[in-house]
Amino acid sequence: MILMIPARCFLISISILIINQDTDAELVQRPLTYSLECSTPCPAARWGNFLRRALPAANNVESMYMQKRVRMIAVDIDGTLLNSHGTISQRNQAALQAAEAAGIQVVVATGRRHSYAMHVLRPLELHQHSIVISSNGTVTRTVDAALLDRTHLQTEATLQLCAHLREYRNTLVLTFDRVGADGEDARGALVVEHLEELNGSISRWMQANAQYIEHVHPIERALLADTPIQAMLCGTVARMQMAEQLLQHFQQTQSAPAIEVHRTEYAERDLSIVDILPAGCSKGRALLRLAAERGVNAAEIMAIGDNWNDLSMLEAAGQSVVMANAAAGLQKLAADKGWAMTATNDEDGVAHVVEQALRA
Repeated sequence: MILMIPARCFLISISILIINQDTDAELVQRPLTYSLECSTPCPAARWGNFLRRALPAANNVESMYMQKRVRMIAVDIDGTLLNSHGTISQRNQAALQAAEAAGIQVVVATGRRHSYAMHVLRPLELHQHSIVISSNGTVTRTVDAALLDRTHLQTEATLQLCAHLREYRNTLVLTFDRVGADGEDARGALVVEHLEELNGSISRWMQANAQYIEHVHPIERALLADTPIQAMLCGTVARMQMAEQLLQHFQQTQSAPAIEVHRTEYAERDLSIVDILPAGCSKGRALLRLAAERGVNAAEIMAIGDNWNDLSMLEAAGQSVVMANAAAGLQKLAADKGWAMTATNDEDGVAHVVEQALRA
């Protein structure tokens, strides 16, 4: 039977609401207005074609799961895999374990150093040869701590940096890769010159890492025996914006690139973390290097993140997914680039897209 709709001319206003069929979570809502002229009665099939043209948001969500098959999933930890209580939900855990069982390579890409990342990753029970990209791309290890890749800051450049950041030394942390065979750090993995301001701005982090922190004054003395993989500044958003400007000036004074600067921002806490990495290091570069070694094309990578330090891997991946709790500016950028959005970290946003990828 063919349904005939006796229409001549219509002005149609549609409010699109795309709903996740498993959780009823709202993914996309967009008002649309379309006009349709039809001189003869229209078969329902023609209306179907019209609706396909009139609902670009629906087509966009659908096409996200019609791209090239996912062979590698890169997922951030804080604000992405972890919920607001700092734990991994059973659904997220089950989704990533199912992905590994299906032959998809799961890569955790985090700003945390390896040891600190493993404190929350062990309950995931990923395969021991699964990959952790830590310190925003400076170190790549397997879950069982085998070292695959590592880049250090240049000693001379770090000495110059410490001098250049004299007004920010009370928030400066140097990170050294002291991971042992058991995946644990040794004391001195984190070196600070001052404690008071750090205890004020990131008190929970300082408490969680107290056994690894060494107090060295002046901080340059820590560079006599080892070279760091990363330096970090933290403070209010406004103060760290000024620190970034100072770091840009430092970069301009170098005859060759010596550092990369990455920012993680938590506007609701008025907290910003500025990571200073060796030149050429980022989550995205580490991810692409790993994928090439594993024979995976960028188009076959899904990356999931929530903050600015995830931007490089979101840009590197063929299938980019931004959390609904992401920084506002990153959400806007995702919309401009046509990246997919998923639910928040408290609504198992990671599991949503991983499960969809497994069904595709």
